[in-house]
Amino acid sequence: MNKFWCLLFLAVPVLGVAAFAWAPGAGYWLPRDISDHGWQIDHLFYFVLTLTGAVFVATELALFWFAWKYDGRTNTQPVRFTHGSHDVEVLWTLAPAATLVFIAIYQMNAWADVKMRQPDVPVLAEVTARQFEWRIRYPGADGRFDTLDDVHVVNDLHVPVDRDILITLKSQDVLHSFFLPNLRIKQDAVPGMKIPVWFRARDVGEFDLVCAELCGWGHYKMKGRLTVQSASAFEQWLAETAAAQEATQEPEVEESE
Repeated sequence: MNKFWCLLFLAVPVLGVAAFAWAPGAGYWLPRDISDHGWQIDHLFYFVLTLTGAVFVATELALFWFAWKYDGRTNTQPVRFTHGSHDVEVLWTLAPAATLVFIAIYQMNAWADVKMRQPDVPVLAEVTARQFEWRIRYPGADGRFDTLDDVHVVNDLHVPVDRDILITLKSQDVLHSFFLPNLRIKQDAVPGMKIPVWFRARDVGEFDLVCAELCGWGHYKMKGRLTVQSASAFEQWLAETAAAQEATQEPEVEESE
C-alpha cells in the first residue's frame, strides 16, 4: 500500500474529530432541549458517541500505523498470519457484549422516565396521526372527550409551560412516529392502539412537531407546530378556538309539527 492510502486512513479520523468539534458552533447539532428529561437523553447520546468515537479513532489510527509501517514497497519480509486464535475470538466477542450489557443497564433510568413513569394527571389532548397531518382534539368545557364541545385543530398542538402533559396518541391509517425534537420525544403511532405520551416543557415558544416514520408519498409534508405558552395564554387560546369553532357550526333546526 502506498503512502497516499496511508495518509487517507489518517485523514478520516482527523477530519471526523474536526467536524465533531466544529458542528455545534455552526448550528449543526442537536436542537435546544426544553424538557425535564431531555438531559438524560443527551447524556446517553454523548456517552455512546464518545465510546464509539474512541473505538473508531483507535481503529483508524491502527490501520494507518500498520499500513505505513508495513508498506510492501519498503518491507520485503515474509508476511505471517495468525489463524484460529481462541483467545482473540473470545476477546472480540466478550468486549462488545459486555459493552452492550453495560449500556442497557446504564440507560434504564432514562427509559423509565420517558416510557414508564406516567404522571398522574388527566389527558390534555388526543393526537391522531393520519396521512398526512396531525388531528388534535381537546376536551371542551365539560372536561370530557367524545362530546359535542370537543375542540378540534390540525397540526397545531398547544400546551402550558411547566406542567406535566399527558396526551393520547393514535393512528387512523398507517404507522407514524410522533416526534418532538426539542422535547426529545419520539413515539410510534400504531393503528388500533392508544399510546400515552407525557412530557414537561420548561420554555415557552414554537417548536417542530414532525412525523419520523416514512408513512407514504406525502410524508415530507406531515409537519405541525408545538406551541408552549403560559397557563393563562393556553386557556385563552383554547377558549377562543372553541368559540371560533362553535361560530362556524350550523345551528340545529327544529322540526315543525
